[in-house]
Amino acid sequence: MFQSIEEVQHAFAKQNYIADRALATTVYLAHHLNKPIFLEGEPGVGKTEVAKVLSGATGGKLIRLQCYEGLDVNQSLYEWNYTKQILQLRIDEARGIDKEQIGSEIFSEEFLLKRPLLEAIQSDGEVPAVLLIDEVDRSDSEFEAFLLEILSDFQITIPEIGTIRAKHIPYVVLTSNRTREIHEALKRRCLYQWIDYPTVEKELSIVKTKLPDINEALAQQLCNLMQILRKGDYYKKPGVAETLDWGVALIALGREGLDAAVVEETLGCIFKYQDDIQRAREADLQELVSIAQRPSATTEDGKAELTGHIRADSTFVSERN
Repeated sequence: MFQSIEEVQHAFAKQNYIADRALATTVYLAHHLNKPIFLEGEPGVGKTEVAKVLSGATGGKLIRLQCYEGLDVNQSLYEWNYTKQILQLRIDEARGIDKEQIGSEIFSEEFLLKRPLLEAIQSDGEVPAVLLIDEVDRSDSEFEAFLLEILSDFQITIPEIGTIRAKHIPYVVLTSNRTREIHEALKRRCLYQWIDYPTVEKELSIVKTKLPDINEALAQQLCNLMQILRKGDYYKKPGVAETLDWGVALIALGREGLDAAVVEETLGCIFKYQDDIQRAREADLQELVSIAQRPSATTEDGKAELTGHIRADSTFVSERN
């Protein structure tokens, strides 16, 4: 498995994921060094998808831990099955077991409710599991500290049982949208990779791979326009996820090319904030589409020309932030 960087790219391509060489190198090294991967980037650029594709490429079970504020050990590692423990106590009492022996076994693995981290550590399949710790920046700094033992030694200590070590070291993918800075101690234990917005050529490859039925001209035009829109001063710039959503919508509408009317009607597929939608409507959509249809739309001159039509307000972002 993964004997070369090219093999990683090929394996990802079979899962319909276009991985550039930098990302493929990171995955290759993570495989051979048994180190977690820490992915940062804007929302919608494909960070979470890396874990899903890695699971599909290796055949390992995908185990996902969605992070949020207040996430603690009980929700991420394990909980005791209190209902089952109480039932066992009642059974012991009914059987007339000596009082000193009642409940002697209720703090064993049989009574554990495994949460994602413990499940990944104890995974005993032939292929290592893929543990996705998604949006770790949404969790608290205390949770980061808790992760250090797991990511350093791939083991978990349960006071009532002892230390549980991984039978097979899982692949670990952590993602962050940079809503806050992650502590250096956690990053130091990982291989770091920034996933940026794709180039127009890569985005076109992604669209054609994910949406094989899309019209060639339509695919090129929507990728061109997306590239240019990202140059505008929007609160939330559209990612690849929005490009694919928009492509699906345009196919459903039976479109084979862009025009100002259909762009305005489907702005909700591109932007998720009313202020961004309003700003796009205030631009000259006809001119934007016209430039996106040109072969030169993806050159620096073409981007500069189109960006000039977008009403940039430098105070908008600072006020919203």
